[in-house]
Amino acid sequence: MTTIEEPTGSRAADSAVKLRLDVPEMDCSSCAGKVEDALDGAAGVTGHDEQPTTGSVVVTYDESATSEAAVVAAVEASGYEVTGTGRDRDTDRADVWTSPRALQTWAGGVFVAVGLLFEFVLGDANVLLATLGGSELHAADALFLVAVAVGGREILREGVRSARALRMDIDFLMSVAILGALTASLAFGESLYFEAATLAVLFSVAELLEAYSMDRARQSLRELMELSPDEATVRRDGEEVTVPVDDVDVGEVVVVRPGEKVPTDGVVVDGESAIDQSPVTGESVPVEKTDGDEVYAGTVNETGYLEVRVTSAAGDDTLSRIVELVEDAQSNQTDREQFVERFASKYTPAVVAFAIFTTLGTPFVFGVTWPTAVVYGLTLLVLACPCAFVISTPVSVVSGITSAARHGVLVKGGDHLEAMSEVDAVAVDKTGTLTTGDLAVTDVVALNGNSEADVLACARGLESRSEHPIADAIVERAEESGVDAPAVEDFESVTGKGVRATLDGDRHVAGKPGFFADLGFDLSHVHATTDGGVVTQAARERCERSDCLDLLDETVPDLQAEGKTVVLVGTEEELEGLVAVADTVRPGAKEALARLRALGVERTVMLTGDNERTARAVGDEVGVDEVRAELLPDEKVAAVDELVAEYGDVAMVGDGINDAPALATATVGIAMGAAGTDTALETADIALMGDDIAKLPYLYELAGDANAVIRQNVWASLGVKAALALAVPFGVVPIWLAVLAGDAGMTVGVTGNAMRLSRVEP
Repeated sequence: MTTIEEPTGSRAADSAVKLRLDVPEMDCSSCAGKVEDALDGAAGVTGHDEQPTTGSVVVTYDESATSEAAVVAAVEASGYEVTGTGRDRDTDRADVWTSPRALQTWAGGVFVAVGLLFEFVLGDANVLLATLGGSELHAADALFLVAVAVGGREILREGVRSARALRMDIDFLMSVAILGALTASLAFGESLYFEAATLAVLFSVAELLEAYSMDRARQSLRELMELSPDEATVRRDGEEVTVPVDDVDVGEVVVVRPGEKVPTDGVVVDGESAIDQSPVTGESVPVEKTDGDEVYAGTVNETGYLEVRVTSAAGDDTLSRIVELVEDAQSNQTDREQFVERFASKYTPAVVAFAIFTTLGTPFVFGVTWPTAVVYGLTLLVLACPCAFVISTPVSVVSGITSAARHGVLVKGGDHLEAMSEVDAVAVDKTGTLTTGDLAVTDVVALNGNSEADVLACARGLESRSEHPIADAIVERAEESGVDAPAVEDFESVTGKGVRATLDGDRHVAGKPGFFADLGFDLSHVHATTDGGVVTQAARERCERSDCLDLLDETVPDLQAEGKTVVLVGTEEELEGLVAVADTVRPGAKEALARLRALGVERTVMLTGDNERTARAVGDEVGVDEVRAELLPDEKVAAVDELVAEYGDVAMVGDGINDAPALATATVGIAMGAAGTDTALETADIALMGDDIAKLPYLYELAGDANAVIRQNVWASLGVKAALALAVPFGVVPIWLAVLAGDAGMTVGVTGNAMRLSRVEP
């Protein structure tokens, strides 16, 4: 996983530093191209990733060959200001409409308006000022020229940069169009000063609209960044002091009062309160926190007083990882983004060639004048840049991903969001996914003369070193019963079956009934010390004793039919007892699976290592289409492979740790409860930050809507550009319409359409 940058970058190798720069004015592919060219030629820069939809650049450089200041200077040499670096990120944005460029644009617009007034209203005042190359320069024309100089200054400056870099981008094309109109005015003796002024002012307006639209699209990401507070109250030397969050060290204790935000990840050491975790996990109801509970940066303390021991430094906390992963998500391009980029590389040269052909051909084909043909060519140059087309997909991806992050769903790339919309089958783990994972012991059956305490002591010793939830439940029950743990030596885990260990000098075993059957135990004939809460068989043909049990065909199946998991314990020679453990189905699990089917998922399958009967009981309760039980980790992978072969695109939902191989095998791996868990964030393509399986239908619906929006944006932007371009030679597309509809209109349109994704709610 990519690490969060420190104030001066984060170390990627011995002398390599990774640095994220805020470049808010870099808001289109053309802008990103200029920054790319600048960094390509910068000494010591070993890698860079321009992200125009988030207005940032990630640069990797060799610290021994260059410095942060030199990298920043290289970016700014491309014409775009760096407003923040690393942790010193700038979340405040200047108003687009009062920026220096906006003021120049408004001034240019005033000159155009006054020029039009002179030309069409105050005809007598529109006096001849000079004659240039056979072209008369009237007062209105002079005002239009001033409008070009004022409103088109930034365009021409960027056009020069593009020409030097040999980039045929929108700035270069617009500069050529403006200068072409002025040149044609001198060459043909017919005034095109108004067209030049219109291009300069309207294109500047289009750029401002694009910047405003992109700023709105970035707002959701800034909201995430702003969740973390700037200051923290720390207890030092018996006193409370307020310090910047960056100055809080791991291990220190911070004080969080009602209404305040938790400054960084930590563990509660004193106090009790309800915490609003919705910024991180998307949970709609505050969660009660007390001693030993984890809390996350950016969450809000609702009611009580808390003291929290810091476990993550600022920048390494869960919220910071979410922000970084969301920012980096656009690096994983969708198939449509790759198609758009390939198409765009062909589109611009083709339209430029069409512009030249139109300029040279329409006087002969349609009989228009040469000045009119030149205007047609200039109009096509305006339409030659595919800005709206190129931005249509990434802005939709970023909008969808940031919307998901606000609701506690972390999507680690646009490709994963796209893949999720194509999923036809969903495989789901049982324990901790469909069920809560909060297991509890329900039955203890002592066998062969052992007491319940003997069984619990043996089970506690064997399970004390296991990390499985069943082991935790057994240890907790033994502690509640006051049963001490025996000395444990030579612990051994048998994957998918059970555990072995030496307890107080004797070798013991715990695990599934099948594990004991493999060891040669006769499970059809054992004797109960007590009935253990299960019905015993009073008499058997093979045994005269009334306490005889058939574990294999009666006791264990009966317990499993109730949804309980059975663990047998004993020595390698004698079965000592069994422990039954039960889990509860997650609230909303049944409804979530039903909703997935309603949204179009063809099949839902539960994959679990638990026994068939227990798995079947849970599966029937939640309503999955198929249950595959008693699977080892490699068998889960094989099951996912089978589903992929049958259905094509498969999502696997698990805890991100035990199910890591299956998550990696599936088309889309989804980790449950990933908040604060590095392993889950690393393993999964998508992480549900809370333990809410009800977010699955929301994720599937959001992915489908995002794909639909992307398709709409791609074809609308392409269709409008193509229609306008084909209509130009017929004289029905004035140059102002090409600027406003073909450039500004489509950019605002695709961005606004993408922002609809923020309205999709869980």
